[in-house]
Amino acid sequence: MNFSLYIAKRYILSNSKNNAINIINRIASMGIIVGAMALFVVLSVFSGLKVFSLSFTNDIDPDLKISSTLGKSFLISPNQESQIKKIDGLAWYTKIIEERVLFTFDGKQQVTYLKGVDANFSKVNAIESKLFNGQWFKPDTYQVVVGYGIAQKFSMGLLDFNNHLEVMVPKAGKGTIENQEQAFNKTDIIPVGIYAISEDLDSKYVFADLGLAQELLEYKTNQVSGIEIKAKTGADETAIINQLQTIFKNKITVKNRAQLNDSLYKMLNTENIVVYLIFTLVIVVALFNLIGALIMMILDKKGNLKTLFNLGTEIKNLRKIFLLQGTLLSVFGGIIGLTLGIIIVLLQEHLQLVMITPTLAYPVIFSLENVLIVMGTIITLGFIASLIASSRVSKKLLE
Repeated sequence: MNFSLYIAKRYILSNSKNNAINIINRIASMGIIVGAMALFVVLSVFSGLKVFSLSFTNDIDPDLKISSTLGKSFLISPNQESQIKKIDGLAWYTKIIEERVLFTFDGKQQVTYLKGVDANFSKVNAIESKLFNGQWFKPDTYQVVVGYGIAQKFSMGLLDFNNHLEVMVPKAGKGTIENQEQAFNKTDIIPVGIYAISEDLDSKYVFADLGLAQELLEYKTNQVSGIEIKAKTGADETAIINQLQTIFKNKITVKNRAQLNDSLYKMLNTENIVVYLIFTLVIVVALFNLIGALIMMILDKKGNLKTLFNLGTEIKNLRKIFLLQGTLLSVFGGIIGLTLGIIIVLLQEHLQLVMITPTLAYPVIFSLENVLIVMGTIITLGFIASLIASSRVSKKLLE
């Protein structure tokens, strides 16, 4: 067995004659255990919050979205549609039109997005599962589905035939406008459903039939503002994007879900990094106790070290004893802390011990990635702390 490792293990397992050193060692070990446990629990909580936050946008955003690089809309030919259907890894696609328009109801006004969708939209997005009231609109009708936020602002119910929801879309073209009738295409629409996802999204869209949106915007039947795509599980996203660019001769922009919510993903990732750095700093402070404990151990074992040195043991091997001792303490403390953290996270994940609301548990997610991050952090910082402490062993100290 390696000489330095053998001595380091003996020092870990045996108590010092000086009771103060034993107490300092226990405090250092507890600091590592608590630090590892806290870091893992916090990272698991933020992983849960990230998934929880993204779940709202996942209900309304596709896996991939095509838009034009040359303007608001583009034309899609029957040949291009047939080529899209043949793409390997593509499950469904839906043609859409998005445009900011003016909605009026009972003297109230709001500008938001009219989103015209075809019959395949429900196969690409899970929006129908988020209907708070009513039903999804029927194709080729003037029926629409509005968000809960819009319905609340308008104090609007469903199938209200006494008050009409009106949509007004500015007409394209140039020249002077003599009156309002010339400036807008407008029509009455009938709300038949209300969806509820989140406060922001509930006021973002009014869903309508694709044909109605094309009529209001004076688009051709094959003119759309985008195509949303649902990919098969495990599909190669890059390969799908490359095939789409080939079909449309690189005149389109294709974004995945992360790119569609770029600011949200950046915010969540930044928060995760900041929290990791804060709790890593806590572990660094705890590891000062480890440095102190090792230095006290070096002073306590000075006589033994001097004997080993006189017997021919090199200084580097004596330093290695305390380097290994501190590293092993960090590893064992990290494993114990991680075990406790995993138990806490799994209990919360399955038994829902801590609740945000009476029906919503605090979201946590057990992740192997977080286990590796915590263990890597503890071992790395523990090794550095042990290296600093072991450097105190010198020939001058032993003479």
